[in-house]
Amino acid sequence: MIRLTWVQPEDLIGHELRQAAEDGRASGPDGERVRAIAARWRAAGGHDAPPRAGASEPGAARLRGPAEGLLDELAAIPSPLDEPSDLAAIIAACPAWPGVGRAATVDGAPTARSRAGGVDPARVLGAWLGRAAGCVLGKPVEKIPREGIREIAEATGNWPIRGWFTAKGLPDDVARRWPWNRRSAVNSLAENIDGVPEDDDLNYPLLALSVLERHGRDFTTEDVAELWLDELPAGRTFTAERVAYRNLLDGVEPPRTATHRNPFREWIGALIRADVYGWANPGDPATAAEHAWRDARLTHTANGLYGAMFVAAMCAASMVATDVAEVVRAGLAVVPERSRLHEAVRLAAADAAREDDFERVIDLLHERHGTLHWVHTINNAALIAATLIHGRGDFTATIAGAVAGGWDTDSAGATAGSIAGALNAGVPDRWRMRNSLASSLTGFDGVGLDTLADRTREMMRA
Repeated sequence: MIRLTWVQPEDLIGHELRQAAEDGRASGPDGERVRAIAARWRAAGGHDAPPRAGASEPGAARLRGPAEGLLDELAAIPSPLDEPSDLAAIIAACPAWPGVGRAATVDGAPTARSRAGGVDPARVLGAWLGRAAGCVLGKPVEKIPREGIREIAEATGNWPIRGWFTAKGLPDDVARRWPWNRRSAVNSLAENIDGVPEDDDLNYPLLALSVLERHGRDFTTEDVAELWLDELPAGRTFTAERVAYRNLLDGVEPPRTATHRNPFREWIGALIRADVYGWANPGDPATAAEHAWRDARLTHTANGLYGAMFVAAMCAASMVATDVAEVVRAGLAVVPERSRLHEAVRLAAADAAREDDFERVIDLLHERHGTLHWVHTINNAALIAATLIHGRGDFTATIAGAVAGGWDTDSAGATAGSIAGALNAGVPDRWRMRNSLASSLTGFDGVGLDTLADRTREMMRA
């Protein structure tokens, strides 16, 4: 039997119940309805959401019918939180929403430059190099918790993290206790890295670049959906993206693709798709955030949308800003002030500015967000902001902090790396790989990061 992950109703209901607890439905005026649904699910033999797995044991398929009905009942209950998904309402909820256009501001100062003309080309290449390096650093330890990552690094003389992970010299007992990510250990350790391996954190920027090249700056969510169906293999999608893909094949139209039986709509998937929309709009975080919203609404709502907009705005600022504080403030400006994401990022940035020891910062993040899934948007966005602030522009410290946090290691590393790479107009030599990116997307396998940077600059001029 094929264990198809992330889409079977019996695997989704536990996640939807947890989402109901997170978005206030379980404790709000409809809390009794949520609790009754949870009781019916457990009485039928249903289970809670697994902490890391994407599929139940085959025997759980007997619960598929009841799970479908309960998912639809839960979806009919609205969240009581003031966290809108409509773009106009999001903008209205952001008192510091930045100006729009070529004379936009970063941290309150006008950039007064055209999209491409005032940007150092090295920043664009640095962003691609940084995203690739941060992603590959985090790949082999994805799904390994924080304590395991530290134990591996210490056992191989790489703590604090200052280089690629390696299996050389790793004691057998540590290796058994914390096994490498199965798919990534073959191409993401120091001894076997040969070019940039394929990853969803790198495929999605390629798709964002493609949608801009094919459809221009006025692209729609439907354009993104059609591009996915044309170019993105379903097996290369996960969580919210896989559910939305299934919904498209079932004839569900966007933006309902983001809400129909999709308990992952506030997870990290949209956040990892946003960088290119920022890079293509240097110094214009408002337009970058709007572009990210159009893409993200295919799969996400509320804080899932805000995470994508936050990253796009930071990436736009990173092309022209002078320090990380400007970048994080630009990102926060496009996140509704009353949202859970805004509070999480604000507190994380304050912790990072105050604490000398980044391990203490991570302690605080885990105290606040330890109940969230390891690929949720809120905890990972807070970690990204914290490592940017604490790293103070140091590329190695920034990506190391994102990975050491122990959540979505490759995704957080990729986003932090893209911003630090842009601010530094490059990455240290130790983090550069052979200039060839592997991808299952048409026309991209083997492409050089320098070529991608040139194509990104063309989109700035469009």
